[in-house]
Amino acid sequence: MASLKVPANVPLPQEDAEQLHKAFAGWGTNEKLIISILAHRNSAQRSLIRSAYAATYNEDLLKALDKELSSDFERVVMLWTLDPAERDAFLAKESTKMFTKNNWVLVEIACTRSPLDLFKVKQAYQARYKKSLEEDVAQHTSGDLRKLLLPLVSTFRYEGDEVNMRLARSEAKLLHEKVSEKAFSDDDFIRILTTRSKAQLGATLNQYNNEYGNAINKNLKEDSDDEYLKLLRAVVTCLTYPEKHFEKVLRLAINRMGTDEWALTRVVSTRTEVDMERIKEEYQRRNSIPLHDAVAKDTSGDYEDMLVALLGHGDV
Repeated sequence: MASLKVPANVPLPQEDAEQLHKAFAGWGTNEKLIISILAHRNSAQRSLIRSAYAATYNEDLLKALDKELSSDFERVVMLWTLDPAERDAFLAKESTKMFTKNNWVLVEIACTRSPLDLFKVKQAYQARYKKSLEEDVAQHTSGDLRKLLLPLVSTFRYEGDEVNMRLARSEAKLLHEKVSEKAFSDDDFIRILTTRSKAQLGATLNQYNNEYGNAINKNLKEDSDDEYLKLLRAVVTCLTYPEKHFEKVLRLAINRMGTDEWALTRVVSTRTEVDMERIKEEYQRRNSIPLHDAVAKDTSGDYEDMLVALLGHGDV
């Protein structure tokens, strides 16, 4: 995503850094001050604040936040404050660990980021963990899951709008054949999903729908408990209709016994500066309640305040 211009009415990064340092001073932490600053600064501004804080106080702002904050509030503030590529690298690393393993996160990062953004994530991953993302994905997955996830994180997709309709027709036919045979881990099936540009894949899946009377994801729902098929469906949705995927993640995170704070935090912190307006529209359409109202009903305290502020981000 291109850096946003810093509006004239926003305080200088140095001033924000000073205010944040004040928020940490004394006996208690001033969480409201932290929210009032960080929740209303774009990615470029947050990066400048971190630089100013490090230069003035000889400490990484993230370390200062880590010392001062806790629980879900800390997680959302920390994720939001990270540079987007650093944030995705952190989430990707977390998703390959034993106790926080989550293949859905890998699918989101591989399929909803631009090719250049994914490349930057892999650079950040290598710089931070001294290993490649591909290496960790290969090490922590096996079988069909590895066969799908490894090319997803490895490929640098073409990003243009050009579409080859002849290819779309032939690959729609090929996909239909593999679906009919239940050959969901077939090499060609995976190759089409993991290497074609989003424009080309969209044309192929439209052709599939028109030719065979069904969206491919409906045909992949026959065994709805199969984790590999669930991930395949998520790949298709993330590549073609990401707001639909993230609406579902949010709906499942909120509408359950006990909130899935990790999923809620992940979506809000990663999509606020990307496509949150479309996600909010999709959520309202699907659930007949504004997303910020649903979040406010399901969360509390500083965590609620930070999430609601981010959901209104850009309107302030």
